[in-house]
Amino acid sequence: MSVMTNERAVSDKEMIADAEAALADLSRVRAGVGKVIFGQESVVERTMVAILAGGHALLVGVPGLAKTKLVETLGTVLGLDSRRIQFTPDLMPSDILGSEVMEQDEAGKRFFRFIPGPIFAQLLMADEINRASPRTQSALLQSMQEYHVTIAGARHDLPAPFHVLATQNPLEQEGTYPLPEAQLDRFLMQVDILYPEIEAERRILLETTGVQDGRAENVLTAERLRAIQTLIRRMPVSESVVEAILNLVRSARPGNGNSDTDKHVSWGPGPRASQALTLCARARALYDGRLAPSVDDVHALAEPVLQHRMALTFAARAEGMNVRDVIARLVKAAG
Repeated sequence: MSVMTNERAVSDKEMIADAEAALADLSRVRAGVGKVIFGQESVVERTMVAILAGGHALLVGVPGLAKTKLVETLGTVLGLDSRRIQFTPDLMPSDILGSEVMEQDEAGKRFFRFIPGPIFAQLLMADEINRASPRTQSALLQSMQEYHVTIAGARHDLPAPFHVLATQNPLEQEGTYPLPEAQLDRFLMQVDILYPEIEAERRILLETTGVQDGRAENVLTAERLRAIQTLIRRMPVSESVVEAILNLVRSARPGNGNSDTDKHVSWGPGPRASQALTLCARARALYDGRLAPSVDDVHALAEPVLQHRMALTFAARAEGMNVRDVIARLVKAAG
């Protein structure tokens, strides 16, 4: 018994030491991003949480709110090989996945060689993903789920880590193809980007219209990021946090005893939402300098994790309600 106790104590000490080193690294990451991105602390936090949790994020906002700049900055600061794809209606799956070309050697023998597409990156920005055709969207989203592509029957693994930060314009425009609900579910979080506060916008005006712009500097490596992601999965989760996640997610499903949900929600989040909340709560705790998640982390992440995994009834939409209103009520009821 004493041997097991000693081993557990050593393991706990090692984990605490690893967590303290990770906290120092993440503090430098926050400072590095803050040199370039102003006044979007919540957006940066949620995007970083999605990456630290090992998932993908959907960034939704009107043009000009630094979505592209954010992804570029994160790629530089985190030391990831980053690429950008501008989605258009005529973009084909082979344009992002890659294709095989026929070549001929000196002996005259012909063979096929695979040329990887831009998806073979550690951090991929899928810009205006809702402008691509459903066929191209499905090719990208399948890769996000399976972490490999199959071309001509041959499997090609994607780099590790592999993260997709997709942007979407919320304005209704012609030539767009909204993502189906089943494909939206593959994003760990939906991060809404709002207009900056006046002080942040004043700083943007002063610091980005001069001769020199602030530039991001590399802080981490891809290997170090993966080590932190593994540490997050090892972080303990208390029973109260598990119960808070289960109660919140289940209360968002019709037919589970919540009258407000039964009245306004057409369909609710599945178990993948519970998994996402668990991982993201751990990641948020570490990002904020804590070694274990709390119920507050669950409530703070409820909107970005659940809003793209729920749909309102026609009557609720006719009343002018939105999903965020319903989630806010559920969080308030959970108290």
